[in-house]
Amino acid sequence: MPYLKIQTNREMAEDTRQEILKKTSVLVSKNLGKPEKYVMIRLDPPQAMMFAGSTLPCAYLELKSIGLPESKTETLSKVLCQLMLDELKIPSERVYIEFADAKDSMWGWNSSTF
Repeated sequence: MPYLKIQTNREMAEDTRQEILKKTSVLVSKNLGKPEKYVMIRLDPPQAMMFAGSTLPCAYLELKSIGLPESKTETLSKVLCQLMLDELKIPSERVYIEFADAKDSMWGWNSSTF
């Protein structure tokens, strides 16, 4: 159900990449109240990116989930931005996050939909 895609221009070691994947999976599960067994995280290889006219470290995140309440997006923004700062040294003013709520009938899994 929850799917988070992270795109950044920040280079990172493989062990850092794996640690970010693990931490982010737990963070998304906890903050959405969804079982981690349904959480999928994608951390893309470094991308050519520019934000505010600069190629300094930046990130674009997309979080999609069934039943993603607007009331949780501000908290999610805070914790995801903090994660980007802690793990990749990307300040929150250089992070965009797109939130999307998905209908259960529009999310496929295990040869069916939710």
